[in-house]
Amino acid sequence: MSLTSRSEAVFAAVDLGATSGRVITGRAGPERLVLTEAHRFANTPVRLPDGLRWDVLALFQGTLDGLRAAARGGPIASVGIDTWAVDYGLLDADGGLLGLPFHYRDDRNGKAAERVLAECGARMLYAVSGLQHLPFNTVFQLAAHRASAQWGAARTVLLIPDLLTHWLTGAVGAEITNASTTGLFDASAGGWSDALIARLGLERSWFPPLREPGDPAGTLLPHVAEYTGLPAGTPVTTVASHDTASAVVAVPATGPGFAYVSCGTWSLAGLELSAPVLTEESRAANFTNERGVDGTVRYLRNIMGMWLLEECRRTWDARGEASGLDVLLGEAARARPFAALIDPDDEAFLPPGDMPSRIDAQLMSSGQAPPDSPGGYVRCVLESLALAHRRTLREAAGLAGREPDRIHVVGGGSRNELLCQWTADATGLPVTAGPAEATALGNILVQARAHGLVDDLADMRRLVARTQELRHYTPQGDQRAWDRAAARLERT
Repeated sequence: MSLTSRSEAVFAAVDLGATSGRVITGRAGPERLVLTEAHRFANTPVRLPDGLRWDVLALFQGTLDGLRAAARGGPIASVGIDTWAVDYGLLDADGGLLGLPFHYRDDRNGKAAERVLAECGARMLYAVSGLQHLPFNTVFQLAAHRASAQWGAARTVLLIPDLLTHWLTGAVGAEITNASTTGLFDASAGGWSDALIARLGLERSWFPPLREPGDPAGTLLPHVAEYTGLPAGTPVTTVASHDTASAVVAVPATGPGFAYVSCGTWSLAGLELSAPVLTEESRAANFTNERGVDGTVRYLRNIMGMWLLEECRRTWDARGEASGLDVLLGEAARARPFAALIDPDDEAFLPPGDMPSRIDAQLMSSGQAPPDSPGGYVRCVLESLALAHRRTLREAAGLAGREPDRIHVVGGGSRNELLCQWTADATGLPVTAGPAEATALGNILVQARAHGLVDDLADMRRLVARTQELRHYTPQGDQRAWDRAAARLERT
């Protein structure tokens, strides 16, 4: 059977998140899209004397073990890799990795960001890159890295999915959706910004040629094929390697008038546009313009997301106060509405650690009493996230001049019924929740299209809508109560 015939094939998606990685196989065809988890492994950062690092060697070993497990299930048409954005590895002239990559939550980035902004100016950076200001953007991380001994030996910068693809295939390239998150990408021209790279004293040769989702990335190296049991010559296909870009591919929208929230560790809330919005108003509102599949623009803002809840649970577990998520959500549903509200984007919430204490500090600084139970904290977090979704999507609509008629919540957060219902209530818009595995589905779909099994982006989304479990939420309750809560939060 030809892989390019209008039939079906199985693809392997390597999907790495901030806390875990997995390899998922997907059987895809014009009328079928079924996922099977082949292997899951932990992604545990390592704190070394010089900072917080990703154990990228363990991630690569987990990837190899996952592909080995996938191969035992039958023929694999190709492999694709997606991960989080902004983090990178430096390679020397021989292609060797110069130290474990830094974690974006490492505290080295703040001062470097100040230096870059003083040198280039926030307006100029935004006019070129269209990127939301976050202290861990790649451009700032590279500035922080310059003081290291590794810097002088560096010859290539590879973002995490490009690094893993390089180790699988030996080929070097930069996938465009992830490249667009670096702050060194020209949002208008659609390529690396030579002028910005030169102005920051970086070497243009360090940044590899760009690849589009669907492009061939190479084939498995012989030793990789031998270890995994996959055939020599198995292709690696470039997918939308930024996990959010892959997730947006799998938004089950049936028309253009939608907003999305890709909800996991982060909530990424925004619109899909045909061109970037690079106005001063957009910069001041801290919206980002990142590339999507087929030249689309993901116009969005990062919101702290389910990280807040997971760090609370981690703290309670360490204290011996563990409760299952279902129990906590039940307590949250019964807790008093709007008793405590926070700004999820306060930078105090960015590092790992005791999240309940940091929530207490923000609440007390704004004259609010901290919750008196875990359920109260959960309600505080989820109502605050729903209000952040409301604020972000309304601002995006105003800045882009496009009013959405529905919100699609995808990713792990789509399983959280309270968050989905409260997002509908807060925004006054219907919410479609799911698929939860949007990132892996988007990865698989781009591979399937490269092999001729599905058509354009609209066709991919129709296939998701036909084949995946979705839930629908309509606004309920008193909209004015959410209006009052939003006004109260703005005053704090």
